[in-house]
Amino acid sequence: MRAMESAQTKAAKDAEKARKDYERAKAAGQKEQARLYTESRIAQVQLQNEQLEQRKAALEHLLLDALSVDPYVDVQSLKQTPAFPPFDPGSIAVAEVPPPPYIYTVPELTMLQKLLPGAKEKHAQEVAKAQEAYKTHLAEYSARENVRQQALAEARAKYDQQIILERQKIAIQHEEIDTLQHEIQSGVPQAVIAYFSMILNSSIYPEDFPQDIKLAYVPESKQLVIEYDLPLFEVVPEVALYKYVKARDSITETARPPAQRKSLYASVIAQVTLRTLHELFKADRTELLDTLVFNGYVASVDKGTGRSIRTCLITVRTSRDVFTELNLHQVDPQACLAVLNASLSKSPSELAPVRPVLEFKMVDPRFIEEEDVLSGLDQRPNLMELTPSEFESLITNLFQKMGLETRQTQASRDGGVDCVAYDPRPIFGGKVVIQAKRYKNTVGVSSVRDLYGTMQNEGASKGILVTTSGYGKASYEFADGKPLELLSGSNLLYLLKEHADIEAKIQIPESWNDPQVDL
Repeated sequence: MRAMESAQTKAAKDAEKARKDYERAKAAGQKEQARLYTESRIAQVQLQNEQLEQRKAALEHLLLDALSVDPYVDVQSLKQTPAFPPFDPGSIAVAEVPPPPYIYTVPELTMLQKLLPGAKEKHAQEVAKAQEAYKTHLAEYSARENVRQQALAEARAKYDQQIILERQKIAIQHEEIDTLQHEIQSGVPQAVIAYFSMILNSSIYPEDFPQDIKLAYVPESKQLVIEYDLPLFEVVPEVALYKYVKARDSITETARPPAQRKSLYASVIAQVTLRTLHELFKADRTELLDTLVFNGYVASVDKGTGRSIRTCLITVRTSRDVFTELNLHQVDPQACLAVLNASLSKSPSELAPVRPVLEFKMVDPRFIEEEDVLSGLDQRPNLMELTPSEFESLITNLFQKMGLETRQTQASRDGGVDCVAYDPRPIFGGKVVIQAKRYKNTVGVSSVRDLYGTMQNEGASKGILVTTSGYGKASYEFADGKPLELLSGSNLLYLLKEHADIEAKIQIPESWNDPQVDL
């Protein structure tokens, strides 16, 4: 009896011990799970913080990262290389083995067999039957072989035709590339636009950068105008730091200071501008570009109207000579733009606009999109055929329509127009000197200097020079940073249509001579 009680007591103790061991193991397991969970949350926060730092570094090095990359594209490298697969007809390439004659041979009769009655006749029948079978099987083989060889020939012909077509496609593509290269070297606007669009579209930015680009090229002045979509303010992260709070099992966020976000955003805009100018000049190995105009826009929604709007936040015009003297590895992007006399928004984060140095739509539309610009030429007045008084009236009418009050006009010594007008707007208005020149050749920098001198002598606040031709880089360089506006022939045609509703054209008569040599 006592032995039985002792055994029961031991069993109870063992059971209690097993239960406690289980509870301890369960508690240890839960503790281990809790530790692993905490570590996973901490690792998550570390990853988020690393991503924030990587993002910040990427935004801070947009310009520097591009300086180590050669943006030039050899157009010839775009030619496709023919890669023809070997001819593989599959199973039809293997010929079937013809039926061997020996398997149809009937053994000769032995001497003993020949003595048997009817043996010779029977043997002759077997020989004839075997020969017939051989002929039948050989004919069947020949038929199959003919089918195989026909299929092989058809497969080969199809392969050869594919090769011919592929070679023709390659030849056409190579011809198109050669044509493109020739047109690029010749300065054909659409080809030049295609090449430099390729350069900018291959530039690698963070995925959420829009990189929508429009280009227009004016071959007379070797000027390329860029309209570039910039990222929104949200491209700069709002969060500066993530932190895991174990007690609440939550991840908290530390906001990035607003001043830091605004500063970084302004830097992003400046870097994208300088990077784009750098990539274009660097990729221009044949010096198609003398001057670049960059207008950077942000596409957003007007919170008051709900309508889509585009705001210009940066505008700059610079020449190759000036820009290539910069050491972009050492510059502060915003300070560099100030040296280039760029207009950068005072508050990009709040979409405070600036006025583009040259409106993209004012560039001759023939250089932007394909359209029939010849169909109406004969119905439009040719500015080069107007009398001096008619030309003066036209220019005067134009600027009156644009809101200026003309006080005095006179014919200039070179057959153009000299006009002193007034902008009646308070603060922004004042006296304006306008000169318009009907020229065939590029207007030289001396005319721009003369306008600036006239403006100073008149005590004017602004000078405007309009021509039926265009300007060289020296003119743009002189005008840079001064209250001077240079309008080319395409600009003039646009302004006449936009403000005076006058459809005009500029067609230089063969007998036309510019009134004086203008260097």
